[in-house]
Amino acid sequence: MNEHNTPPPYAERNANMPMKIYFPKISRLWFFILCAAGAAFIFVWYFCRIEPGSDKIAILIHKTGVNLPSGQIIADQPGQKGIIPEVLPEGRYFRNPYNWGWKYAPITDIPAGKVGVLTRLYGKDLERGQIIANAGSKGIVADILRPGKYRINPFAYQINMFEAISIRAGCVGVVLSQIGMDSLGNQLPENKRNTFLVENDMKGVLPKVLDPGTYYLNPYIFNVVEVNLQSQRFVMSGDDAISFLTMDGFTVNVEGTLEFAIERDSAALLTHRVGDMDDVIKKIILPRARGFSRLEGSKSPAINYIVGETRQKFQNNLEAHLKEKCQPWGVAIKSALVRNIIVPEEIASIIRDREIAVQSAKKYEQQIEQAKSKAELTRQEMLAIQNREKVAADTARIRAVIVAKQDLAVKTVAANKDLEVAKLENEAASFQVQAMLSKAEAERDVIRLTNKAEADVFAEQAKAFGSGLNYAKYVFYQRIGPKIKTILSGDQPGGLGSIFTPFLPAK
Repeated sequence: MNEHNTPPPYAERNANMPMKIYFPKISRLWFFILCAAGAAFIFVWYFCRIEPGSDKIAILIHKTGVNLPSGQIIADQPGQKGIIPEVLPEGRYFRNPYNWGWKYAPITDIPAGKVGVLTRLYGKDLERGQIIANAGSKGIVADILRPGKYRINPFAYQINMFEAISIRAGCVGVVLSQIGMDSLGNQLPENKRNTFLVENDMKGVLPKVLDPGTYYLNPYIFNVVEVNLQSQRFVMSGDDAISFLTMDGFTVNVEGTLEFAIERDSAALLTHRVGDMDDVIKKIILPRARGFSRLEGSKSPAINYIVGETRQKFQNNLEAHLKEKCQPWGVAIKSALVRNIIVPEEIASIIRDREIAVQSAKKYEQQIEQAKSKAELTRQEMLAIQNREKVAADTARIRAVIVAKQDLAVKTVAANKDLEVAKLENEAASFQVQAMLSKAEAERDVIRLTNKAEADVFAEQAKAFGSGLNYAKYVFYQRIGPKIKTILSGDQPGGLGSIFTPFLPAK
């Protein structure tokens, strides 16, 4: 200890006292601050942190406030205690655990080809007769959930999944609206009451149909019925065959096939007024086909429906009649084919025997024609053999003439070829001689001109030096001067240097 009774900032010890560590007062203050900060961080991080993971949501529960009224499960007003409708998406949030509690829940995933329908579990009760919830009331929500992921509070909404509406190719969907004003109500104008098709804000069948594709509609609001627009075939046989009395009082049964289709623009009205495809056949097509057959069939005797043009005329008239009568209903008749007309046996046997006799006569006529054809075939075969031998002889003669002409042409071509070759070789030899003479003359001229050019050069150079001797001295000096290294001579007239006297300049 020092004189101010302050412990030193280091440890003091001796042999009799244990070691002690002393800290300044300012260090203790910082220590408590750091401890408080760490405790606050731990409290906030571990007790106040809300962190929904991937594909998770956090549902908040308000712990303080006014208790909910009886029957209410969601705190939809500020200051109420309970589950609030809003959720926290993926992320990090901090809330006071005294005021708030929370739970984690998975997000809502609507798979492909499905539609989700929300049912609100809180709010006011629906009015009597109402099935779709308005804003702030509990019940089925009009808006649907398409395929995807949604963050929805499971305590506030119940989700039911349904199959999406898929209209196949060649079909349409007739839409039935299940909500709205009733077309039978007295509150509608007179022109809108008791109609088969209704407007968009009314309850009933809508005039607009759905084309092929996938649609996401609320099944509690719309009901869709698929109607096939492709060609349909109805076979009139058995109980569905057409029966009528002929002019002579016999009963005739007609079997056939009808091909028809429902028109797109009339699909909604037709299905609502008549029904499905079987109803269209039994209520529209068959009654009109039977009524026409009874009236038209009574105009001719029974025998006319076995042979003659009456059968084909009956088929054509039946098709035209069905097209005319079914078109206003939205049914397009493609064809009406009569496959079989069944007449009574007492008439059919007579016709059958007559037909057998006719066929037997035709058979004998065919046998006679076959015998004639066989004789004609034999004659034609003999003529063919004769013509074939004649053609062979003519062919041999023509072949010999052609071979002789070909040999003559070949030899003529060869002789002409040899003649042309000889002519070309003669012309080539002449050209070679001419070329050699021209080459010799050219070489002669080149040599002459070269010599002349060199002579002219020497003449000009000699003229420039005054005489030929001076030019010769110049050339001599140029060529021998660079090669002379040492000259040993005297000045005697007859010495070795006297040989250069003629080349010395004049004094």
